[in-house]
Amino acid sequence: MNAYLIRNVSVLGAAPTDMLIRDGVVTETGPGLSAPDAGVVDADGLVALPGLVDLHTHLREPGREDAETVETGSRAAALGGYTAVCAMANTSPVADTAGVVEQVWRLGREAGLVDVQPIGAVTVGLAGERLAELGAMADSAARVRIFSDDGHCVADPRLMRRALEYVKAFDGIIAQHAEEPRLTEGAQMHEGEVSTRLGLTGWPAVAEEAIIARDVLLAEHVGSRLHVCHVSTAGSVEVLRQAKARGVRVTAEVTPHHLLLTDAVVSGRSELASPALANNWSPAGAYDPLYKVNPPLRTAADIVALRAALVDGVIDIVATDHAPHAVEDKECEWAYARPGMLGLETALSIALDVLGAEWDLIAERMSRAPARIAGLTGHGHDPAPGVPANLTLIDPAARRVIEPAELASRSRNTPYARMTLPGRIVATFLRGVATVLDGKAVK
Repeated sequence: MNAYLIRNVSVLGAAPTDMLIRDGVVTETGPGLSAPDAGVVDADGLVALPGLVDLHTHLREPGREDAETVETGSRAAALGGYTAVCAMANTSPVADTAGVVEQVWRLGREAGLVDVQPIGAVTVGLAGERLAELGAMADSAARVRIFSDDGHCVADPRLMRRALEYVKAFDGIIAQHAEEPRLTEGAQMHEGEVSTRLGLTGWPAVAEEAIIARDVLLAEHVGSRLHVCHVSTAGSVEVLRQAKARGVRVTAEVTPHHLLLTDAVVSGRSELASPALANNWSPAGAYDPLYKVNPPLRTAADIVALRAALVDGVIDIVATDHAPHAVEDKECEWAYARPGMLGLETALSIALDVLGAEWDLIAERMSRAPARIAGLTGHGHDPAPGVPANLTLIDPAARRVIEPAELASRSRNTPYARMTLPGRIVATFLRGVATVLDGKAVK
């Protein structure tokens, strides 16, 4: 169907109105619209947002299709309200050539559920030794503009400088996984009181902060664009605040889990940054690898700083770091478990808990700003006549219990199992085509 009439919808919290979508664009808004040939969506009580954009998604294909595929990850994204996702490079083979990024891009187009924009590796094989084919990936059909060794830090400062200089020619971005590896060797969780009590090797906050401080200085020196992945500490926030005040071209993201879960959950305590959510949830148990993530879950004080930074703009966006893993990679001893959590289908609910019904702020942090950073010009536009019909409808009054078996992802490693979360995605449209209707994937 190429036309939908959405009735009584509130666009970013405004008074209810009708919206007509035809041939991929929003053609008209206003009360009492009529379109006999259009499918009708009853949106009474629903809020329309620009389609969400995720700058940090792991789709695992090629190589780990047992954990996720581009198709299953795209379906999870659409059900989470997303219309575009940026796929990280740590696949097998690594997305460090034009051929691999084009493969991922084409798989996304074939799935047709969200726009999949590949992120290219900074270094060959993520090994941190020599630059990958940045220019070839930028010139490929995938038009790569963001490069990251996520999962690994570009630890060599000389190599990081060269990468920043290289991508400056086409206004590209280096997205850094900030972790000084010599400070985190053997690390299992956040270094602090909980790690000491549990006997797990600590991952100190300074390992993140030192790399961010180094890289903002390099980006300032070169005059290039730097993006900091999954910021997790209060100290990192202060480094970013100072860099932005000096005009450094740096942006930053925070994940939903770093806005909610503290390191205390690793010990089996239901200590969340949100008392409302903590009241209806208990963690899976001490040492449960569900809560192993990189960077690790931090302290309550860190979460307070991250939440404030997201509101005031020091942190630009929410990014999921959706990291699906096969059962054998999570249901094992803590030391051997792979780090990472699912995030695409629950991110908007966590943001709603953090930011409240501040729809303009949610749209900025989860759609407009990530679309600007990634250069996805067809996304991040508030629903209005003449703009591409990339949008999502959410029921803010709904509550849902997260059941891992009901998630669209091929994996089940959600940290929110049996937690009651606010909000429910009712519909998602990609260029006017419904990918989700009545809370269910259309294909």
